Amino acid sequence: MKHQFLRMALVLGLLSAIGPFAIDMYLPALPAIGVALHADVHAVQMSLMAFFISFAISQIVYGPASDIFGRKPPLYVGIALFIVGSIGCALAPDIGWLIGFRFLQGLGGGAPIVVPRAIVRDLHTGAEATKLMALLMLVFSVSPILAPLIGSLVIDAAGWRAIFWVVTGIGALGLLLTTLALEETRPAEQRARSDVASTLRAFALLLRDARFMGLTAVGAFGMASFFIYLANSSFVLIGHYGLTPRQYSFAFAVNAASFIGVSQFAGRLAARYGLPRVVSVAVAGFALAMSALLALNLAGIERLDVMIAMLMLGYGFLGLVVPATSVMALDDHGEIAGAASALMGTLQLVMGAVVIAVMSAFVDGTARPMVAGIAVAAIVALLLTRLTLGGRRSAVPVGDAA
Repeated sequence: MKHQFLRMALVLGLLSAIGPFAIDMYLPALPAIGVALHADVHAVQMSLMAFFISFAISQIVYGPASDIFGRKPPLYVGIALFIVGSIGCALAPDIGWLIGFRFLQGLGGGAPIVVPRAIVRDLHTGAEATKLMALLMLVFSVSPILAPLIGSLVIDAAGWRAIFWVVTGIGALGLLLTTLALEETRPAEQRARSDVASTLRAFALLLRDARFMGLTAVGAFGMASFFIYLANSSFVLIGHYGLTPRQYSFAFAVNAASFIGVSQFAGRLAARYGLPRVVSVAVAGFALAMSALLALNLAGIERLDVMIAMLMLGYGFLGLVVPATSVMALDDHGEIAGAASALMGTLQLVMGAVVIAVMSAFVDGTARPMVAGIAVAAIVALLLTRLTLGGRRSAVPVGDAA
């Protein structure tokens, strides 16, 4: 049983890492891409935002499709699109084509991020689901920890275009895993109750479920703080602090390792203290750490080691928030897990894209706009947690969506 649990975490984690790998691996290349394609910072960041937007939009399709057709068919379609988009990125002649193919890549990448969450809900709930989600995130961590380092090595050896050929290979591996290592967890008798009409009813149910929407929003602003770091850290750490792409990849990996490492305690803490208490304490710690970082920056303390240490502390707390809020949001909606996972993922990624777009207007080459954006997102997450977990549990029955 334990062997099957770990095997499922490995397979789902690797699938979930496909889309993020396409983000994290090319982060060290952003300045080089701008130079090679004669594009400014805003245009290069647009290639990241285009991926986020399509990544988000696609989930609203793949999640319900996995309820209707089963979990595996949407994976085949999505990963195939991801591969085509990756090849296009590798061959892009200018920044416009790169942005277009990044959009296509994101359309495909949504499937292997949304479907695994639904599979977790198919198999487990509560503390067990939190443990599986945390293990999934442990495997998923190969992206933010290793991808920037691999990206920097690939850039040194073969240039930034080679990154997308590597990502193409990762997509091909995902197809192989889906075919050979993943079992269908949505039986035909359950799919028979799902269609477009039931999907629309499911979305209506979820949108008026204050608890679901509140927990989704908490996770959204938590992840938005990380998206701010994703979009700006290479320009700040390489351009402002003078790190090499390889040094940047190690600095990035430290924060990712903190996020993932602490997340492994989520299931154990949830079993002992309960998910609501874990979320409340973790969000408070997250907001406090990021607010302290902003205060230090405003006071003139802009040392790189201080910033990395405070981000490491804050993202460690965030590592408890993300899996716990995801499990809590899905727990009441097992019959519509695909739709719930899709809506949650879409709302969170749309928020990330909006935040990146807003933040791009404040970029000035220093760390302050990035730090301020991260702190604001953390404080909003704290306020939403107080509103959501301080109220009563939603009384809307799941059966209304069936």
